[in-house]
Amino acid sequence: MAAATVLHDVAAACLRPPHSLPRTTAKEPRLKPGLAFPHLYGNKLPVLGRGYGVGNRSFITCYVDPSTESRVSPLGVSQIKEKCSKWQWKGRYSINYFVSSSSSTNPPLLLVHGFGASIPHWRRNIDTLAQDYTVYAIDLLGFGASDKPQGFSYSMEAWAELILDFLNEEVQKPTVLIGNSVGSLACVIAASESSQNLVRGIVLLNCAGGMNNKAIVDDWRIKLLLPLLWLVDFLLKQRRIATAVFERAKQRDNLRNILLSVYGNKESVDDELVEIINGPANDEGALDAFVSIITGPPGPNPMQLMPRINLPVLVLWGDQDPFTPIDGPVGKYFSSLPSRSSNVSLYMLEGVGHCPHDDKPDLVHQKLLPWLAQVTAL
Repeated sequence: MAAATVLHDVAAACLRPPHSLPRTTAKEPRLKPGLAFPHLYGNKLPVLGRGYGVGNRSFITCYVDPSTESRVSPLGVSQIKEKCSKWQWKGRYSINYFVSSSSSTNPPLLLVHGFGASIPHWRRNIDTLAQDYTVYAIDLLGFGASDKPQGFSYSMEAWAELILDFLNEEVQKPTVLIGNSVGSLACVIAASESSQNLVRGIVLLNCAGGMNNKAIVDDWRIKLLLPLLWLVDFLLKQRRIATAVFERAKQRDNLRNILLSVYGNKESVDDELVEIINGPANDEGALDAFVSIITGPPGPNPMQLMPRINLPVLVLWGDQDPFTPIDGPVGKYFSSLPSRSSNVSLYMLEGVGHCPHDDKPDLVHQKLLPWLAQVTAL
């Protein structure tokens, strides 16, 4: 019974994205409501907003008139898979990617998913973005329909290198990178290392602090959890234990419960989303990738990298994120960044969890599209 309890707890911990942090309950700040988008009212557009100022943060909530809501429907997973192609990275690894071409001369976009996700996680965004941009999306090595090579040592640096090589070989134009979670951090690393003008700007959706929890050792909560993290690493390096944990973790009911705790909009947690996460987890090599990512080095810290980036940066952060909470060290850093860096814009998204683009896509598009229009006009 005790062993089963330990494995259950390990499974729950491992199922979270590897940069997860316990959420603390902070005293709610006093908010001053005001109209966040006065120009929208003058033009009588259907999307109305209320803004709240807390220090140097902006909170936004979206109210949409159902009669005039955007009619762009999300792509189906099967539609996305039919349009995917393969690219050989380093002549060895097959990388799955998607492209929706546009006749627009605007810079292209590259969408980079988070931990455990894949290209279809952007199904609610691609068609909206593709109206004015050529949209690429990629499955990082170890995820989705990309290769999951046995014995590969996964790292943030490898994913960043993959992104830059893809831009150089396939896109061949300065590109705006849009990432979620560890995908955001991979975009930050890529932008900080790019010396060929491959990156035009970056959009960070709840950026991770590292590939796993060991990245945030200066947070008191992680210091308390370090012995448990070391125990998890030890257990996951035992093949039989890792297999048992992984099999339990990828069960659909477990996935659904975790996703419900991560999303602010519970209606977004549908059968399709569960399958997006569950499907690739059944591929050969998925277990090895899972163990390598959880137990491997956390990689570069975004706080060290952001000062190197002079490109335009848009940060969108769901305020209900239990994995990278706004009151954690990474969240606090990014929320203070606009006051020190003129190239950074930040918006807190009220009632949104760890995956804003899929949780409440209309709210994300409301801030993303104007920012893209401004950046691409430069």
